[in-house]
Amino acid sequence: MTPRVTSPAPATVWRSVLETDEGAVVGQSPAWREAVLADGRFTDASVHYAFPSGREVVLPLVRRRRSAAAARVVSSWPQVWGTGGPISTDGRITNDEAEFVWRDAARRGTLMTEVTLRPAADPTWVSAASRVGYAVEAGGSYLLDLAGGFDEVWSRRFRGTARTAMRKAEKLGVEVEVDRTGRLAHVYDELHERSVRRRAATEGEPVWLSRWRMSRVSSTPAQVALVAAAFGKDCATWVARRDGEPVAAVIVLSAGGHAKYWRGAMDKDLATPSRANDLLHRLAIEDACDQGRRWYDMGGAHPDSALAAFKTKLGATLHHTHELRARRLPARLGHEARSRVETLVKRVTGLGEM
Repeated sequence: MTPRVTSPAPATVWRSVLETDEGAVVGQSPAWREAVLADGRFTDASVHYAFPSGREVVLPLVRRRRSAAAARVVSSWPQVWGTGGPISTDGRITNDEAEFVWRDAARRGTLMTEVTLRPAADPTWVSAASRVGYAVEAGGSYLLDLAGGFDEVWSRRFRGTARTAMRKAEKLGVEVEVDRTGRLAHVYDELHERSVRRRAATEGEPVWLSRWRMSRVSSTPAQVALVAAAFGKDCATWVARRDGEPVAAVIVLSAGGHAKYWRGAMDKDLATPSRANDLLHRLAIEDACDQGRRWYDMGGAHPDSALAAFKTKLGATLHHTHELRARRLPARLGHEARSRVETLVKRVTGLGEM
């Protein structure tokens, strides 16, 4: 049962295991790993497990550079970098193998080990984590099934309101350009800055504070540049213009069977009336179908929110995700105290924000 364990996981092994795991998502790709490490704040702590059964597992992990050994948090991935979690040969795992992985991973964080599993991950990973002491928190991500191609998506998965909005954008003369070289990344950055300033004005707070708040849940220009460099032509920036003025932009990343709507920004006063976002996603989804992708991942949203309604209008459905945490904090601490300590640890180690 005891596997051969190697850390960090060799890039060649990572790619070979990934090729057999059809459920692997963008956040488990070598390009995503490259972008996270290029940030410069993190050290590769990934692990490769080669079991006697012939099954191989790669667990993406990083830790903060220069973090004290006694205060080490390992994560897959740091908060704003999103979903990671294990990949395995043919996407399968046994109970015993999963338990071994989680026990080993828990020892690698002296304070905490945290992993966000991909949507619809093998339930064995969740049940095994619970058995060996991980706290499990349920979440979700909205995915659009691209099976059958774009004609099927258009006629059977897009709601009528979505098709109407897309047609309206075209009638209003909204023009869309796509770039796969990074040339239009600055347009996304400019639109994101407009969103920051709009929030500052709405909330009555300094622009710098709004910028800091949004950086904790969105991407900085530096992160966008790192991701674009790592993904190359598989990072597509879609920009919608009306009368020559940029009104909305989305960034879509592709790897394996998934296209991931990673980031979006808009000038709300211009984009909403023109239905620019609907048209952007329509074209990005059609492009994903043409590339043979199986899923269009639109990320998370509160089920009762306007954002969730927008995603379901485009045919996306909610798929379960799970956040797993193995803590080394004293059990006698109450829940509220443990949460405060964990938040402080993440801030100190840099794994809770970017």
